[in-house]
Amino acid sequence: MSRGLRHPLVAVLVAVSLTAPWVVSWATGAAGGYAPLTTVSVAGLAVLGASFLLAWGAETAEKDVPRAFALAVLAVLAVAPEYAVDALYAWQAGAGDAAAGNLAVANMTGANRILIGIGWSGIALFSIARMRRSSTADADAGSVTADADTGSVTPDADTGGATGNYVQLDPGIATEILFLFAATVYAFFVPLGGGIGALDTLILVGLYATYIAVIIRGDVDEEEEQVGVPAYLQQWNTRPRVSAVLSLFVYSGFLIFTAVEPFAHGLEELGLQLGIPEFFMIQWIAPLASESPELIVTAYLVNKARSTAAFNALISSKLNQWTLLIGTLAVVYSISAGQYGVLQFDVKQAAEIWLTAAQSFFALAVLVNFRISAVEAVTILVLFVSQVAVEFVIIQTIGETAATTIAGFEATYSIWLLLAYSVVYIAATVLLLALRRDDFERLTRLTVAAIRGETEPAAADGGRRE
Repeated sequence: MSRGLRHPLVAVLVAVSLTAPWVVSWATGAAGGYAPLTTVSVAGLAVLGASFLLAWGAETAEKDVPRAFALAVLAVLAVAPEYAVDALYAWQAGAGDAAAGNLAVANMTGANRILIGIGWSGIALFSIARMRRSSTADADAGSVTADADTGSVTPDADTGGATGNYVQLDPGIATEILFLFAATVYAFFVPLGGGIGALDTLILVGLYATYIAVIIRGDVDEEEEQVGVPAYLQQWNTRPRVSAVLSLFVYSGFLIFTAVEPFAHGLEELGLQLGIPEFFMIQWIAPLASESPELIVTAYLVNKARSTAAFNALISSKLNQWTLLIGTLAVVYSISAGQYGVLQFDVKQAAEIWLTAAQSFFALAVLVNFRISAVEAVTILVLFVSQVAVEFVIIQTIGETAATTIAGFEATYSIWLLLAYSVVYIAATVLLLALRRDDFERLTRLTVAAIRGETEPAAADGGRRE
């Protein structure tokens, strides 16, 4: 291949070319007349191109701002469509559509569970598979440990016989984990108030604002050796480099905001044509489409041996959805209603919130020791997939209304299923935290050190313990 074709800007042009058909379709209004399959194809290519542009922008920005903050910006942009969809349902609920409140909660809980059930588990398994391929290519290497800066797993002799069955993460991710722990614990109490109201907004949005205040005070991380587009852009002088980063963020954000929702709706229409229930589509297929930029970006980071950065982005996405997204629903609802109000939802959606919190609780308990094994990742994936599959079978067998509504004081099949899985998650979490009490204490100490502004919080604990 010629030198010109290997230039980093060629990759940028390829990514932009993927987005061009959507931009033209959106600008001319032609997209509104497309058949579902055409919409999915054109908008899907735009989402793919935007995901790479967003990832390159975030990696380049790490030269000028703390990595956690750059990834937090990436996370907000990547999940912007999820905010738009839920805000739409909350607005409709405020305008008098009683069912829309349930749709807002269903879409929100589906997106959050997908992020962990598919995102966290999938990225962990992808990281492990990638490491195993590297180990096979270097068969004379010793056992396996992790690089403290990237979270990637590399050959070493000091891991007590580890064979590449887990991903070790940088303890610097402690702040994100502990803040998400706090948000998750509070989420268990949200349904007890009968809906999402002002107190929920104050606490959840306040948690996220505090998190941003902590990470933005951090120092710019020691630069990792970049390759490709980020390496090329980081060589630019400050002003053009910052302009390039902002341009990448703005353009990819525009694409994600305009293309993901049609992409999701196109998938919904295709699903309905195949006989998939509408409520099931709103809770699972649409959120899966809206989470696709985040999943693409994190897979890209793992492929560059940056597992910690990938998990940082995923946890940051989960944190902003679990705080900002929930907290702002009541604001949108009240504005639409023209007065302060509480976004109401039914018992089924209360059970959905409890299950989502329980899943998050379990996943965080897995990460308190800053590593996730293949067995743990598979467990997260199997629990998620099995619950969705069983509920789908229930809905298809006895009908959506009978499966998801309340008859008198008795919860129906779907609700009992959600509560049963919640109990399983919570029991597993209690067991894990009991076994990893020292790890949780260390996690807390590292976060407190970060809040105090210590430049090397890991040092406060005497380094990493296995």
